[in-house]
Amino acid sequence: MKKLFLLSAVLFCLLLLGAGCKKLLTVVPQSSITEATYFQSEGDFEPYVTGIYTYMRSFANNITYGTERSEELISASNSRFSVAWTQIITPASGAVNYNDWYKAIGHCNLLLARIQDFSFASNPDTKKRILAETYCLRAYFFYHLTRIIGDAPLMLQAVVDENVPLLARSKSTDVMKQINTDLDTAISLFKSVSQFSAKTYPSKYRFAYGSAQALKADAKLWSAKVLGGGAADFNDAIAAVTEVEASGVSLNADFKNVAGLRGAANPELVIAAYFSRDETGGNYGVNALPFLTIVQGALNLDSLPYTQTSTNGQGAYQISTQSRALFNAFPNDKRRPYTWVVERQSTGPKVAWITKYPGTKYSDERISDNDIIIFRLADIFLLKAEAYAALNNTTAAINYLNMVRARAGNGNYSGATTKDAVEKEILDERGRELFFENKRWYDLVRFHKGGTINVYTYVPNLVGKTTPLFWPVNTTVLANNSMIKQTEGY
Repeated sequence: MKKLFLLSAVLFCLLLLGAGCKKLLTVVPQSSITEATYFQSEGDFEPYVTGIYTYMRSFANNITYGTERSEELISASNSRFSVAWTQIITPASGAVNYNDWYKAIGHCNLLLARIQDFSFASNPDTKKRILAETYCLRAYFFYHLTRIIGDAPLMLQAVVDENVPLLARSKSTDVMKQINTDLDTAISLFKSVSQFSAKTYPSKYRFAYGSAQALKADAKLWSAKVLGGGAADFNDAIAAVTEVEASGVSLNADFKNVAGLRGAANPELVIAAYFSRDETGGNYGVNALPFLTIVQGALNLDSLPYTQTSTNGQGAYQISTQSRALFNAFPNDKRRPYTWVVERQSTGPKVAWITKYPGTKYSDERISDNDIIIFRLADIFLLKAEAYAALNNTTAAINYLNMVRARAGNGNYSGATTKDAVEKEILDERGRELFFENKRWYDLVRFHKGGTINVYTYVPNLVGKTTPLFWPVNTTVLANNSMIKQTEGY
């Protein structure tokens, strides 16, 4: 796997050299440079699709959109927060240039167009798998983008020359329809492979049948609550989660293994983004790790995930008071040591450092190189609980909520069984279970739209503001394509 990612990274860099993106929509997907020289044999497609995963890893590793706008974090010894955290987002400050998303989508489109000319006669299952993964990747890229900017251009054709179409933003409901179409196509392709087994995960770093269903469950919940899809989408989400449950994944017995075990060794992972010290550098956890100078003298130094230098630990983030309160409701919560730890100095408590992604402590240094979780089973259980609660089946919702609580040692839920109470408890449980896993802002938007919370009073930095939930697009996007309209509210 390591050699494969290294090879693909080198290949991808060569493919992208010299390709400037002038405009899409008008940002030109850089896939056009391969048209004359690539896809000469069936063997060209495997490294190409592997290379596309570098974009998935990049998006999974960016917490500006999925975490910083939530209530999870506050400054630690340093501060590296963007305007996302302050909620002061304008077209001139923090606006989105969606260039990278459409580069990724463009690569998917080109592969899908060119693979049709090859029969893969010796192994047609290889073609099916590559197609299925590519459809999943395109769905992931569109889904990631639409949760950030809402309406988005639907670019589905390969760009092979300078004739780049100017596309307006499609309604988010139409983008979601395409996401579901791509995922259903991928799921059908996975199932059509010879000797198909739902329990097959050739790699936890690449899409398979189970992870396609996980993405579908997440997308259906977003569609149900944010886009008004209602009961049909909630039921589709439940059905997709049922498929994930049957795909051979299981909860880790010990919560410390959730982020501590890599890839195939982690039974709970459905799909993750691969990281390694010698190949990909650090992940976003680097911002949360303290460095030795700022924690020197701590009475519990050995329990702090410190690095030797500020290069490998930025000391920028700590868990917020609001997120700590979720854990404080359960003093014996077994997840606490593997989520955050309070630095204790002789003068008293200091920073509450995040331990969710502690990196790897090598002989010379600690490096933030844990795999970044995209989907895992506990997340999927809570999605199912959320869907059941939305359908007012609180008994089933509480059953799935308890599956997650049991490992934490918090016992079964014994609170009110009204729909509102159960939904709020599910949101709180997601805050404990999935802290710092780059999901919180999307959760808050979903529960806000579903009526569980008012995000404008729930997130401290949103109080008194009217910043829209979706992001503006920047001036480069608007200047390059007169058909693109600014996000509503800016």
